[in-house]
Amino acid sequence: MSRARKPALPLRDGVGASAVFCAPGPWATLSVFLAERLPLVADWPGRIARGDVVDETGRPLVDAPYQPNRRAFYWRQLDAEPVIPFAERIVFEDEHLLVADKPHFLPVTPGGAYVQQTLLTRLRRTTGLPHLSPIHRLDRETAGLVVFSVRPEERAAYQNLFRDRAVDKVYEAMAPLGQGPWPRLLRHRLAERDGEAFMQMQAVDGEPNAETRVDLVDTLPDGFARYELRPRTGIKHQLRAQMSAIGLPLVGDRIYPVLQPHESPPRFDAPLQLVARAIAFTDPVTGLRRSFERAALTIPPS
Repeated sequence: MSRARKPALPLRDGVGASAVFCAPGPWATLSVFLAERLPLVADWPGRIARGDVVDETGRPLVDAPYQPNRRAFYWRQLDAEPVIPFAERIVFEDEHLLVADKPHFLPVTPGGAYVQQTLLTRLRRTTGLPHLSPIHRLDRETAGLVVFSVRPEERAAYQNLFRDRAVDKVYEAMAPLGQGPWPRLLRHRLAERDGEAFMQMQAVDGEPNAETRVDLVDTLPDGFARYELRPRTGIKHQLRAQMSAIGLPLVGDRIYPVLQPHESPPRFDAPLQLVARAIAFTDPVTGLRRSFERAALTIPPS
């Protein structure tokens, strides 16, 4: 069965429409169904009354009677959202790609407590590009370069570069000064922890699935150093977990080596000292060699 194509509904304040399928069932009204299907989304009757729930043509749906076997569309919004007081910067843009320098603390895509305060929503709002989509991710705490596809029909070709490990990535980090020799190749098998520490990845026995080349860039005061990290794989939290595994946790890391309580708002004066500094690949659409770089990490550890 082919997947239904998403209609070309307009962005609302930089946010694309989300879809929900109205399954057959006993619900009397659309708002009753939506409240059961998506209970974390507030005030369905109010949204429907304002015309914020529509069909695939953009026509507002009414609240009665319930009609199954169709799709309803809505735009994610939050009553309150933490403000990230740092700006992104577009470093490159053409008809195929957009490359942005993401600040610390800003999520790449909407999720959880963030919709407007995300890199994707901000860029869609400022550029007016409705189909802009990231072809890879950075952790919310990590700063640096993120590459976006402009055209939906080209997105898969760019995403496949990461699947096929055909992208050269360079990160820079600050951590305690470690003993060499440098450079050093880190090879670990990383797996998620059980229980309350599920957010953490840990090094376990078995065939390595995470590989990173680490080199010392320079030494810093108070026993710290700047490192260049070149990951060859893309496991969750790879750089943070591997550096912690060798006794060199990154400055400002609130997950490794010890998972610390969530802070809202976060400590903006103590960011994770990790940036995605450079990225390069052969463009699968144009055949050109693409290479992008941002400024080196200069914030000293506190």
